[in-house]
Amino acid sequence: MLSTRALVRGLQAGLWRRVSTSTSALAAHGHSSAVDVIDCSVPQYNNRLDTPLPDIPFITNLTPEQKTLKEKEKDAWTKLTKEEKLALYRLTFELSYAEMKKGSDEWKTVLAGFFFFLGFTGLLVWWQRIYVYGDVPHTLSPEWVEKQTQRMIDMRVNPVDGISSKWDYEKKQWK
Repeated sequence: MLSTRALVRGLQAGLWRRVSTSTSALAAHGHSSAVDVIDCSVPQYNNRLDTPLPDIPFITNLTPEQKTLKEKEKDAWTKLTKEEKLALYRLTFELSYAEMKKGSDEWKTVLAGFFFFLGFTGLLVWWQRIYVYGDVPHTLSPEWVEKQTQRMIDMRVNPVDGISSKWDYEKKQWK
């Protein structure tokens, strides 16, 4: 009995040691040593309206054609064609201001989701009215409410500022 208890405790301790190690826990959660960490101390490229000039150009590794275009850039810009100027712009910036300001069509998806859930809620309420809720209680019928109001008036309920204060007992009508 004592040896089996010691054996179980030893297996539990070994299992716990394997499960609780940081490398296995990190690996289980998808963390590996090849995770890209953004180092904010080095210059970065951003497409933002409030940062018109990013720290570094959009394309840092130039192809041979792009390198020759960069050499042509050092000469007079009047010698460059419109397409070459655009290509030079795209080397430095990914998007223009107009492209950054252009809205997305995400509002359509949000609106569609809103109307979907609104419709689903309507169907749920309709289903509950038909299959879940019973008939309206008889105490809410107009005849019952009239009898109940007359009984409250006869009992002179809340005569200072309630329902009885609004009834004229001599004329037997509402004031």
